[in-house]
Amino acid sequence: MKKFIYPFKDGGKEMKSLLGGKGANLSEMTKLGLPIPQGFVITTEASMKYYEEEKKIWKGLKKEIEQNLKNLEAVTDKNFGGDNPLFVSVRSGAAISMPGMMDTILNLGLNDKTYKLLATQTGNEQFAFNSYKRFIQMFSEVVYGIEKYKYDLLEKELEKNGTEKEAYIKEYKNLFKSEVNFKFPEDPMDQLLAAIEAVFSSWNNPRAIYYRNLNNIPHDIGTGVTVQSMVFGNMGDTSGTGVVFTRNPSCGENKLFGEFLINAQGEDVVAGIRTPKKIEELEAVMPETYKELIDLCNLLEDHYKDMQDIEFTIENNELYILQTRNGKRTANAAIKVATDLVNEGIITKEKAIMMIEPEMISQLLHPTFSEEELANSEVLVTGLAASPGAATGRVYFSSEKIKENNGGILVRLETSPEDIEGMNIADGILTVRGGMTSHAAVVARGMGRCCICGCGSMDLDEEKKEFKVGNITVSEGEYISLNGSTGNVYLGELNKSDSGLTDEFKMILDWSSEIGAMKVLANADTPLDAKVAYDFGANGIGLCRTEHMFFEEKKINHVREMILAENSHERKIALDNILPLQRLDFIGIFEAMKGNSVTVRLIDPPLHEFLPKEKEEKLKLTKSMGITMEDIENRMLKLEELNPMLGHRGCRLGITYPEIYEMQSRAIIEAAIEVKKSGIDVKPEIMIPLVGKVEELGYLRERLVSVVDEVIENSGIELEYKIGTMIEVPRACVTAGEIAKEADFFSFGTNDLTQITFGYSRDDAGKFISDYREKDILEADPFETIDIKGVGKLMEMAVTLGRGEKKNLKIGICGEHGGDPKSIEFFHSIGLAYVSCSPYRIPIAKLAVAQNTIKGRKYHF
Repeated sequence: MKKFIYPFKDGGKEMKSLLGGKGANLSEMTKLGLPIPQGFVITTEASMKYYEEEKKIWKGLKKEIEQNLKNLEAVTDKNFGGDNPLFVSVRSGAAISMPGMMDTILNLGLNDKTYKLLATQTGNEQFAFNSYKRFIQMFSEVVYGIEKYKYDLLEKELEKNGTEKEAYIKEYKNLFKSEVNFKFPEDPMDQLLAAIEAVFSSWNNPRAIYYRNLNNIPHDIGTGVTVQSMVFGNMGDTSGTGVVFTRNPSCGENKLFGEFLINAQGEDVVAGIRTPKKIEELEAVMPETYKELIDLCNLLEDHYKDMQDIEFTIENNELYILQTRNGKRTANAAIKVATDLVNEGIITKEKAIMMIEPEMISQLLHPTFSEEELANSEVLVTGLAASPGAATGRVYFSSEKIKENNGGILVRLETSPEDIEGMNIADGILTVRGGMTSHAAVVARGMGRCCICGCGSMDLDEEKKEFKVGNITVSEGEYISLNGSTGNVYLGELNKSDSGLTDEFKMILDWSSEIGAMKVLANADTPLDAKVAYDFGANGIGLCRTEHMFFEEKKINHVREMILAENSHERKIALDNILPLQRLDFIGIFEAMKGNSVTVRLIDPPLHEFLPKEKEEKLKLTKSMGITMEDIENRMLKLEELNPMLGHRGCRLGITYPEIYEMQSRAIIEAAIEVKKSGIDVKPEIMIPLVGKVEELGYLRERLVSVVDEVIENSGIELEYKIGTMIEVPRACVTAGEIAKEADFFSFGTNDLTQITFGYSRDDAGKFISDYREKDILEADPFETIDIKGVGKLMEMAVTLGRGEKKNLKIGICGEHGGDPKSIEFFHSIGLAYVSCSPYRIPIAKLAVAQNTIKGRKYHF
């Protein structure tokens, strides 16, 4: 018979997928002999069975729960619902951490009888009363969806009237009954079963689903449910609760970082209801407990070989560890922690690389406020620097408003898990309450969102939609700026500047380059883009889109003259004007790449994209071409297409107007020769787009080789070059063996390959892709993450056929997927030589390539 429950003593960290992160780590700490309140874990498999088959706790699982509860009673020497009452917490715990996304219930087992026993046995009636009141509210909210504010309003009324404790509890239960039409459950077993079902169900609540979609967490791994004996941090001045990180999660400093509250329960710290104290202050209050906590932190970091996020409770001066997990951290902190651990001899370079989420790195490339800007700006208010970065935007006081306006600064008393979508869209987050481990702080750090918490001197009025600081009022829609690195808030918009690369960041990039099996190239169309790419460690340029150069003011009129030319003579005049300008562009790019290969794609888009729309622009053409407005209109009419993305573009243009491709190839080679004369070994590659038949490539290759070879011969300089093609139509994939005969290299243009394979317009698909994802028709947006079953199958076929014809054919990818870690994993598996992506995605791609190389070696840490 299948086992669905494990007591802590029977588990371990290696059972994370079965027990969830929380359960696996509690089991591991039990093995280590740490002070852990004992309990048991209902497995992730049980939760999936519940969702997919049962929709209720089945008879066999109920029996297992009852038996494990008896075992827990024996371990604790207490009775669930008995005279020496046992109380438990019920918490979710998935294999992948999802902080704040699912539900927790504390103090379960309290009823009218055990409440009185707890008050008598502890001699602390106020503690028992607070615990019972909290349990009723949490149970009502989590299990039956009764909103917390209803209890808050009732509490205000009862406090105002000086209601006695027993009557107080009675009113809480009356509220429960009025909402659900039956009495609050007194039987602890009924409470427990209902709580377990609620935690199971919370796996599929909207905020948990949104969080999984946001972080690419699978929906079919389920959650473990941890049932753990309660220890109470709210028993008075000798008790407390806290959260501590073994290193600073904002900057990575090797120093204990955390917060605690005296006479409180764990939810009080993360919910931001009370502003906690810094962990260092615990030493003055409870010196022995503080020392024990430091020792346990060191032990756990050493054991897990990573920064730990630890929850603890102190009950009557006795320390208990409630949870440990690898701590969520900012990108800066992740990189510093990883490199420090290598330098301290604790982990290897490979382990350090595997510790960093590639997407996190984008946080480091976001802008910051310049020192000059900050020096000239007045600080409105200062809070806790919860998540670094810089944010400027209009103030909004609800997630709904943030979503309506597609961004802004979300200002809240404190955030809650319901704000998850608004927090993700927001440019920055500002809260009145909460500390460095509050919901806002933890979630913002994980998202890479700038966040300031605990601005207690702000007077927030959500009804009036404004906040005040002294005599200054900020209303909804006004601009403020947040400096998440200092906690300072400024009135108005501050200008931002690019952040620099730290030494630790460069170290990670160097290690990634050293380990990675695939090269990482850049999509760069200007000398400036090329320089940024080179500084980020690009191994060359995999896609230089020449059409992007044509929109510059000096060129666009000549380009339009070329397009609207009635004959080859007119076209040649325009091309002669464009040639020297194109040559200058390529010189700058070749120089910036300092000898690395540069792949230049010849003009690709349909010609209508370059034509003028405004009357003034058309008038300019009438003057430069010496023709009438009617002539311009008529020529433009001839160029109109019903479906231009599948029409006269790419190599089709080159075949109709070969002089265009000849001019571009001449400019590329002349630039390469000039740069080579200066001592830089240039490696130009000419890429012909949208080839579907080998005959297209053969015709154009012959024309271009003739021009290029003549330029090289006349220069007297030796220059190697390559002519290849972009594989971006399905026919090219299935005939790749033939096409390889005429190609020196292949580069997959996955944007168009995805568009044509699916039949989705990449410009309009956004209108329905979100619906497809919500209805599980698509797992991911295929324009963001490669569709392995369809588009990927075509790519794999092209690689096999191409290399079957030419064993060492260079094949890579230059579509937007080149910077997506999940897509990179697939590209690595089919043997591509490189990925090419936008300059600011290069660090992400380099790390993802290194990680896949390490996985491919089956490296064991």
